[in-house]
Amino acid sequence: MLDQTYENPKPIVISGAKYEWELVIGLEVHAQISSSAKLFSGASTLFGSEPNTNVAFVDAGMPGMLPVINDECVAQAVRTGLGLKSIINTYSAFDRKNYFYPDLPQGYQISQLYHPIVGEGQVLVNLGNNIARLVRIERIHLEQDAGKSIHDLDPEMSFVDLNRTGVALMEIVSRPDMRGPEEAAAFVTKLRQIMRYLGTCDGNMQNGNLRADVNISVCRSGAYEKYQETQDFKYLGTRCEIKNMNSIRFIQQAIDVEARRQITILETGGTINQETRLYDSEKIETRPMRSKEEAHDYRYFPCPDLLPLTLQQDWINKIADSLPELPDAKRKRFLIDYKLSEYDADVLTVDIDTAAYFENVAEGRDKKISANWVINELFGRLKRDNDRQISTSPISPGHIGEIIDLITAGEISGKIGKELFEIIYTEGGETSKIVNERGMRQVSETGPIEDALNKIMQENPDQVFKAKQNPKLSGWFVGQVMKETNGKANPKLVNDLVQRKLI
Repeated sequence: MLDQTYENPKPIVISGAKYEWELVIGLEVHAQISSSAKLFSGASTLFGSEPNTNVAFVDAGMPGMLPVINDECVAQAVRTGLGLKSIINTYSAFDRKNYFYPDLPQGYQISQLYHPIVGEGQVLVNLGNNIARLVRIERIHLEQDAGKSIHDLDPEMSFVDLNRTGVALMEIVSRPDMRGPEEAAAFVTKLRQIMRYLGTCDGNMQNGNLRADVNISVCRSGAYEKYQETQDFKYLGTRCEIKNMNSIRFIQQAIDVEARRQITILETGGTINQETRLYDSEKIETRPMRSKEEAHDYRYFPCPDLLPLTLQQDWINKIADSLPELPDAKRKRFLIDYKLSEYDADVLTVDIDTAAYFENVAEGRDKKISANWVINELFGRLKRDNDRQISTSPISPGHIGEIIDLITAGEISGKIGKELFEIIYTEGGETSKIVNERGMRQVSETGPIEDALNKIMQENPDQVFKAKQNPKLSGWFVGQVMKETNGKANPKLVNDLVQRKLI
């Protein structure tokens, strides 16, 4: 990043509390791998299919069916680890995590506890005002997703959809380095941005493709500093886990609500029970789901159906060489090479489609002007068009580039350029052809402009007198000429003529 500083976390003061409390947050982010097939079967991962249509025999837990690893899912996990500056473990292995739910037909989940595919890494999280927080990644492991239990189709029965069963997940586990709701939200946002750049997860939280379990604890002021010195978790307080959060806004709400709940209990002499909780966004409260399980509760043991994964370093290097320019590097390049503002760089690197669109517009053109057209005109129009995605924009980067070129060459005015943009957006067509057929080219001949100015001055002698007394009022004549010529007059030429006439 550019010119960023790191601040030591400050105590989180909760209004109404007796003491100063520090909030400590760690996340376990479940990211669905972008792959056409599941982790251990060839069944489709297509979202929105009819229930129980994307299910292979191994996903359904049929006797004798053995899992077969999907190489692409392994590559995607490695790609993600490299993007997060993580250690890639050349040796990893799968384990069985035993628990019994209707949406997990096998009775166990294949995961990686003891030997994950990705080790320690880091994410630089922007907090605004040139402040950043470095959040450490503890590990990333591969595992299969469970299905979905459906309880609202019948008053007496529940149903199970196994389409998600066996879908490949990356569980990205952070260290407890976040200190408030905004930091946790910024971490998830940055993680999603990086994975979208990498093409390893689409980050669609609405479809459940990105979900987070949020671990929250509170401790008295100063305790976190002792944890940093010793890495002893006893200083952080007892944590509770909020499960399956699929909204960044709800993640922030849940953290605030849960922190207040824990502080209230501690300040009234109670103790915090380690447990798993759910967040109710309607009641704005967390409620117990079950006591928090530990590894021994799941009776992990090495999966007997799968050999350990042994990765060749040359293969890992090839993946590393294929990585795209990631958000932080692209943002830095926009700031230094293109001389864009912090705001413009942030907006234009928010996702890879936006960055690519902008760079296509800006190629060979003024970067600031290009940024203004993309941010102000294009984004504003897409927002009015029901928040349309830039990837489906009806106006191409080439169109916007041609409009900029026409304005720069003085062939059309900025006002006409905006009208041209709207015509292409709504009707399509070739830029130059539209300009010629609709008579949109700017008038740069002195004669017609001078005729219009003379007419206006003759009709407004009082205004002429005032403008000669106060030159600042000459802008009124420029506006009137532009109006008289339907915005087609060359503004610079108009201004020069007005100044000469009024001197």
